[in-house]
Amino acid sequence: MSEDPIVDALTVLTAAPTPYGQERATADRLANWGRAHWPQLNWQVEPLPGSVATPHSANLVATSHLGDGPELLIYSHLDTSLTGTAEFDEPITGPPTGVSTPARSCGLGRSAAPDGTALVSGFGLGVARAAAASALAGFTTAAAALRATGRPHRLTLLLAAAGTHRHHPGGQAPGGVTHHLDRHPPPAAAVVAKTGPAGVLTAEPGAMFLRVRLTTRLHPVLARESAVPPGGLIAHLGTVIEALEDFRRRHLARRADPTAPVGAELGIGAVRAGQPGKPDLLAGLLELHLYLVTVPGDDPTRIRDDLHTALLRAFADTPLRDCPVSVDGQLVHLAAATDPAAPIARHAYAAWTDAHGSPPPPVTGWTGSTDGVVLRGRGVPTVRLGPPSRGPDPADPRLDRYALTDLVRFASIYADIAARHAGASTT
Repeated sequence: MSEDPIVDALTVLTAAPTPYGQERATADRLANWGRAHWPQLNWQVEPLPGSVATPHSANLVATSHLGDGPELLIYSHLDTSLTGTAEFDEPITGPPTGVSTPARSCGLGRSAAPDGTALVSGFGLGVARAAAASALAGFTTAAAALRATGRPHRLTLLLAAAGTHRHHPGGQAPGGVTHHLDRHPPPAAAVVAKTGPAGVLTAEPGAMFLRVRLTTRLHPVLARESAVPPGGLIAHLGTVIEALEDFRRRHLARRADPTAPVGAELGIGAVRAGQPGKPDLLAGLLELHLYLVTVPGDDPTRIRDDLHTALLRAFADTPLRDCPVSVDGQLVHLAAATDPAAPIARHAYAAWTDAHGSPPPPVTGWTGSTDGVVLRGRGVPTVRLGPPSRGPDPADPRLDRYALTDLVRFASIYADIAARHAGASTT
């Protein structure tokens, strides 16, 4: 397989930022490019309902159908976790080398590793763009081969909108995968193309957003010693964080299983308090936003309640005891798994083995959740595998690097899985 279609796809993908909820322009560019290169395939842009969070959101769907047979869906997503703007990104990434400049959100960089390996670098490659380009190349390669030989098949590429996790105060917004599944019959099997562990994932954990809130009444800084708590809420932030970290340690210890394919995790991702324009007034509300990774058997509501109880207990003998505490949660996904003996898993194992020369290593303790659990939740046997990252670009650590040889290898793997799926459906 040539690297040219992968580089071309990455060039289209990185031509402009594709922030969450604003994927339509990129979907249109990819569809027009796909129609020009593979007119025998069907390329469609499917808009999602507009909202404040998703004003210009759309899926790209490409299909190759010949005869009848069970459908295989190859999935990745269009949006990136970061936006390419300093206002949103820098609270997460920090400025490079202390200089406040946004990451280069457009364009594809080319370089070479010390051993001469050809590398590509760009904004958002690590989230999904690199794997999405490999998925697109694998899809078109498989479709061309199947059509040339007249083999019956139903093959679909879905590059979905709103594929990265986002907390929505008004409730969890349905993503591009859900939108697609609500409007099309479920496929017989699916492949999630996204960077992950070195191996084939047949199980993924769930995810939940948690919000912890502590409140008090209005106090000016000039009267900080008479505030409740003394010094104000922010002065006691360390007590809150240590209570959360203590809960995390106990929560993970109860779920420790070195043989399990997925693992639990809990982390504080954001803290909010006060108004920067009025620092003479102490914060009356302290919010901490956490991301919870759940394992099979977890009850998210029970975890939320346990956290609330643990915080009340931890604050009972501290100045925070008189501050009301609340914990609320927003479920994103429940953990889900595919039988490792399912045909799609066997096809993925075989394709990996042929491409790498050895079977995929077993995956344990994986803590990354994707839309693979959405597909499994709809009864679709699903595997996840994708090209490895070569680390951040030394010139700007917010840009991701990938070896073209890895991207070509995984495009070949996706094409191989598609061919095996079509062959199994006709035998």
